[in-house]
Amino acid sequence: MSKLKYPNKRTKILATLGPSTDTKEILRDLVISGVDVFRINFSHANYQDVEKKIKWIHEINNELNLSIGILADLQGPKLRVGDVKKGASLKPGDILTFTNEEKEGTAKEVFMTYENFARDVKVGERILIDDGKLILQVTETNGRDVVKAKTIQGGKLKSKKGVNLPNTQVSLPALTPKDIEDAKFAISKNVDWLALSFVRHAQDLQDLRNLVRAESDHKIPIVAKIEKPEALENIDEIIPNCDGLMVARGDLGVEIPMEQVPLAQKMLVDKAKMARKPVIIATQMMESMISSLTPTRAEVNDVANSVMDGADAVMLSGETSVGDYPVDVVQTMANILVSVERDPHIQVPPHKPLEANDVRFITNMVCYNAAENTKSVNVSAIVTLTYSGYTAFQISSHRPDSHIYIFTPNKKILGMLNMLWGVRAFHYKGDKSTDETVIEVNRYLRDNGFVKSGEFVINLNAMPVFRKGITNTMRLTTV
Repeated sequence: MSKLKYPNKRTKILATLGPSTDTKEILRDLVISGVDVFRINFSHANYQDVEKKIKWIHEINNELNLSIGILADLQGPKLRVGDVKKGASLKPGDILTFTNEEKEGTAKEVFMTYENFARDVKVGERILIDDGKLILQVTETNGRDVVKAKTIQGGKLKSKKGVNLPNTQVSLPALTPKDIEDAKFAISKNVDWLALSFVRHAQDLQDLRNLVRAESDHKIPIVAKIEKPEALENIDEIIPNCDGLMVARGDLGVEIPMEQVPLAQKMLVDKAKMARKPVIIATQMMESMISSLTPTRAEVNDVANSVMDGADAVMLSGETSVGDYPVDVVQTMANILVSVERDPHIQVPPHKPLEANDVRFITNMVCYNAAENTKSVNVSAIVTLTYSGYTAFQISSHRPDSHIYIFTPNKKILGMLNMLWGVRAFHYKGDKSTDETVIEVNRYLRDNGFVKSGEFVINLNAMPVFRKGITNTMRLTTV
């Protein structure tokens, strides 16, 4: 085990790949600075570049004996305008025509990539372009291929900018033909997580889950990106059908009034914690550091408040994909996380399992009590063995006052576990008795500097060990 030292934080950092992360050296520096999971944004990715970067990440994991994860973020039904002639701009009152005919756009007419646009929109509905910088209102649609809209808020009209329709029921499925191809490619490259954009209903997630089952014999967990009003309305049916949530504040802040986003964030984090599922806060966290070495104080507070809310992970988008200082922004974010996590006033209330008839009830109760015990005993770590990773999800969700070290013979889940708050996972092929296994993993942690002799650790195990059974044993051990 490498004795590599990087920020001793528990909240995880996701960093988006892009032109600014185009060498293996930069990826390695990002990992050492605190990145736990790399995000591939399939809205802008090409397969050859993705394949190269996945190869580099796997090499870095092998060289540093780490398990940095990879999240494949599917574009979903993102609507965009086509290419637009440079210098085009709209003034309030201007009429812009949207057409299905692919052509270079102007201030008068622009190509809309979505074929059913004219069928879906209705007169009076709003059209938002470029994250709401431009606002238009539909004045006319022929129901086939042409829509006319009056400019309410003007500005520059730029190529390939996203389009949001906050008042429109879009008929496009969450899993588009492009997403299906991208998902198949990502699955073939053994990514650790899949994220589905613009989720509206539980069925959207089930469709992706069915695709994963058809393409792989290994379960890949799915993150539901919450960025539509329908997702907020249907959140209680969405959460049971996903493995994690992402509060995607960029599009969410365009689809709903931006002043409602902070309360939506807190509601989503709380619901994710109640369901014991990880939650990621994303978009514009350190936006000013795309071109500046120093974040704004508001950005520092935003990252800190996400930790206080109970986020498992915080995500960087343009800051690392196209920014001038990708390594510096990760270092800055990691420093904020370490500083805030030390505050004893931050409490994420544990949620005691109540479903006694649940087949996982015993495991859930053991994990809950292990986390509770760290609050009354000075425990350095909770150490457990798992095959599926379920125990790790449970312990992490209860936010123990200790580190969480997971040992597993299942190499395929190592990157997946790296997303979880406080979790560090190791590959372990032991097949000894429970007592021998406890001694061996504790010695491993001591010898590699994760715990010290004389410290208390809590060991969780299934009896018998590694039979893919129920975690049913908790013991307090002195290293």
